[in-house]
Amino acid sequence: HPTRYAELLKDKLEKHSAQAWLVNSGWSGGPYGVGERMSIKTTRACVDYILNGKIEDTAWVKDEVFGWEIPDAIPDVDSNVLHPRNTWPDATQYDEAEEKLANMYVNNFEKYRTGDVDYSQFGPKL
Repeated sequence: HPTRYAELLKDKLEKHSAQAWLVNSGWSGGPYGVGERMSIKTTRACVDYILNGKIEDTAWVKDEVFGWEIPDAIPDVDSNVLHPRNTWPDATQYDEAEEKLANMYVNNFEKYRTGDVDYSQFGPKL
């Protein structure tokens, strides 16, 4: 069950004082068919910056819908790539796609409101 895995991950992160990072190694620059896959070079630069610890000194910008924090800059990475909205040819289309995706998450989180923890509180904010 997904909530069990969430609890296991939380417990492991706390027990080992570990951090988890989400790195976009997938699509950027528009919807599928318009944008392109992240380059291996960009992905490696992001991962290297995390592993060498320098990311701790980076300024962050918070995504207002999903709540994740995005580094403002990483050496050898186009800063526009770090902020997906900046890579889309039409920012309005990005906003619409983000809202659609956020709604999908919100609807999915509804399934998990029945336990000790309301997991929907960790989802997107619309």
